[in-house]
Amino acid sequence: MDKKTVIPVFPQINVPKISEKGLPELIQDVQKRLNIQLTSYKQDYIKRRLLSRMNSTRSKDFVEYHQYLKTHPEEEEKLRNALTINVTKFHRDPDVFNLVGKEIFNTILHEKKTIKIWSAGCSSGEEPYTYAILLHELSKPGIILNGVITATDIDEEILKKAKAGVYDKNALENLSENQITRHFDKTPDGKFSVKPHIKNMVRFQSHDLMKGVPVARMFDVVSCRNVTIYFNEQQKKDLVKLVHDSLGKEGYYIMGMSEYMSKDVESLFKPYKPLLKIFKKI
Repeated sequence: MDKKTVIPVFPQINVPKISEKGLPELIQDVQKRLNIQLTSYKQDYIKRRLLSRMNSTRSKDFVEYHQYLKTHPEEEEKLRNALTINVTKFHRDPDVFNLVGKEIFNTILHEKKTIKIWSAGCSSGEEPYTYAILLHELSKPGIILNGVITATDIDEEILKKAKAGVYDKNALENLSENQITRHFDKTPDGKFSVKPHIKNMVRFQSHDLMKGVPVARMFDVVSCRNVTIYFNEQQKKDLVKLVHDSLGKEGYYIMGMSEYMSKDVESLFKPYKPLLKIFKKI
C-alpha cells in the first residue's frame, strides 16, 4: 500500500455545533482505553469521529456517549475503527515504488547482504508487501530477505487483516499479471492471498507513532506515507525527528506525495528525489 491513506468519513461536513461539556474527560478516557494519543490530532477530526459513533449509539451529547462507552465494552473496537479508517492498494504511486525498487534497494543491496525497512502506519499491509515483492525480484545468492521489513500500525484489527494477507482484486490493479501469479494464490472466493515467500519477509507489530519512540533503530529505509494529514504541526515535526532517529547513516525517508517537511526540521535530511518525496538522512 502506499502506506496508508486515511480517508475521512465526513470529509466535507463541518463539525456540528454541540456542547463540549464532557469532551475533555471523554478524550482522556478514550486515550487510556485505546492507547491512542488523540491530543496529537486536529480537534475537528476527533469530534467528527466521536460524533459518528454518538449518532450510531443515539447518544445526545459527549457525556451520554462517554457513559455508553463505559457500559458497552464492544463499543471500544467500533470507536477504534472509526478513529483509524484506512484505504490503500499495492504499488500505489508507481513512480515512487519503481524508483525505490530499481534504484534505492539496488544501491543498498549492492553494499550489504541484507536490508532493514520500516513501513510505519502500514494499515492493511499493501505497502510492506509491495516492498517485499520489489525486494524478492532483486534477490540473488547470499542476500538475506526473511523478516527484513518491520510493518507497524496502531490499529490491531487492521493488523490482523495485514497478517492474513488476503485482498480483493482491485487492491492488486497496479501489479502486473506476472507479479500476481508469482506472489499470490487465488482463493476459492476469488480473492488473492499473499504467498509464504513474501509473507516471511514482513513482521507486523502494534506501534503508536505519537508516543515518539522508534520501533527500532538503524533502518536503511523508513516509509511513513500519508499518515500525517490529521496531525498538528508540532506532531508533524516530531514525526520527522522520530524518523531521523530511527534511520542509520544516510538512510532513506519516504513521505507521502501530499505531505511536506517543515522548515524547522528540513535540515535533518537532504533531498534525494524531492518530487517523489524521498529524502536522505544527514
